[in-house]
Parts: sequence; C-alpha cells; structure tokens
Amino acid sequence: MEIEKLVAEATKGNKTALEGVIVAIQDNIYYLALRMLVNPEDAKDATQEILIKIITNLSEFRYESHFNTWVYRVAANYLISEKKVRERATGLTFEIYKKDLESDLQEPDDLKDNPQYHVLLNELRISCTMAMLLCLNPVYRMAYILGDIFEIDHNEASDILSISPANFRKQLSRARAKIVEFMSDSCGFVNNCAKCRCDKKLIGATSRNRVDANNIIFSSKAQYSYDDVKVSLANTQQDLKALALQKSINHYKCPIQLSKVIESLVVEGTKLTKRCT
Repeated sequence: MEIEKLVAEATKGNKTALEGVIVAIQDNIYYLALRMLVNPEDAKDATQEILIKIITNLSEFRYESHFNTWVYRVAANYLISEKKVRERATGLTFEIYKKDLESDLQEPDDLKDNPQYHVLLNELRISCTMAMLLCLNPVYRMAYILGDIFEIDHNEASDILSISPANFRKQLSRARAKIVEFMSDSCGFVNNCAKCRCDKKLIGATSRNRVDANNIIFSSKAQYSYDDVKVSLANTQQDLKALALQKSINHYKCPIQLSKVIESLVVEGTKLTKRCT
C-alpha cells in the first residue's frame, strides 16, 4: 500500500496502518539523526522523539506534498531546533578537529597483529568521517546531509527546510566548500600529503576509547571495508574524494526494537487520532 494511503487509514485509527507508517519511515529518520548527531544512542533517542511527533500530529498532514517530505520537515526541525539536541552540541570546530587529527600520531606496529586490526581501522574511518560534520553549524550540516548524502532534489530539500531553493543551494554550497576544504587539507584519504592517517591515529584512538575492540559500533555492519574505501578513493577524481568518503558510510537501519516502540506509539497515536477524527 502507498504510504499516503497508509497515513489516511492510520488517521482513522487503523493500528495496522499506523504500524506500517512507522516501519516505512523509521530507518530514514534514524539515519538522518545519526548523520546529524553521530552518537547512535542520541540518534536512537531522537528517532523515537521524532516518531512520536509525527504520529501525534499525523492528522496535520494535508497531502499538499509527498508524505516523506513532511516527515523530513518534522525531523529536520527537531534536529536543528530542539533544545535537548542543542544542549548536546560539542562545540567542535574545524580548527579544533584539525589539531586533534594531527596529534598523537604513531605507527600502529603493536596493533597490526590484532585480528581485528582492519575492523578497528574501519571503525575509526567511519566515526571520524561522520564526526567531521559536527564542525558545521546545524543548518549547514542539515543542508549538506539532505543535499549531498541523501541526494534529495534541491526543490524538495528547500521545502523540507522551509526556505527558497536559491537559499538552500547557497547553504549547501557553503557547507560543501567547508567540508571539501577541511578534508583536502587534513584527511589522508583525500590528500596523500595530509598528516593524519587512520593507521597512525589508531593507537591514540584506542587508548582514549574512541575506538573499542569490545564495542564495535559502525564497522560490524559496514558495507565497505577499510581497504575497499581506500582503493575506491584512489580511483576517484580529486574534487569528488571528500563526497565519496562521506557517502561510503552505510545507511544504517534503526536499531530500536520495533515490537516495543511500535506498541507504545500505536497506543498513543490511536488515542490522539481518534480525538482528531
């Protein structure tokens, strides 16, 4: 059934349709939250809050745009403006991140015999690549994620953010330029002359628990291995390397247990939708 038809049925109090709506949208919401916040637990919490907002306001969808556009609008507003999200801001800047990347570099001789060596490298590659986006302010970060990572049409993206297409393109262009400049200068994947290399950062990252062999968060389900990405970027045009590295990260699925979350959301959503009909 098309998502708009599910929505129509859900607003009439159909629990099965409401469950179908949640299943259809939760993975995209989670991945958007993950790319905005980086921390999986924060992204999971944000996803649940966004789902609740969507379900409890489902009757406000007017079918004037695609339902997914409306969903992204609700999610983007939450991830940019919500107080509890803003309070988690790290204050990270490109200058701070550059200093961090260029500190504590050492050869990984002691780790090369570790059977998880390449998994750890990939874990560092993914977490570092994602964390770079935290250096952008939330508005530019969202524009970059919608435009370059999700590859959403600029007219739709501007609708999501309630700005003009020209303004969206300006935000995306500025965000893209900042990311490209930083990665071209500081990331060994993009620039062979850059000081930072994943292998040379690995010992420091493990000693600070930024990468934990006993708690692999990203790499265990990664679509691309460290070596896959390294070979791919070697054959990528220079001006596309930063984007290729950002896009070489899985579209991770929502880790929330559907049975528990859907049950609570369906109950709450049904109460509210019945009052609205």
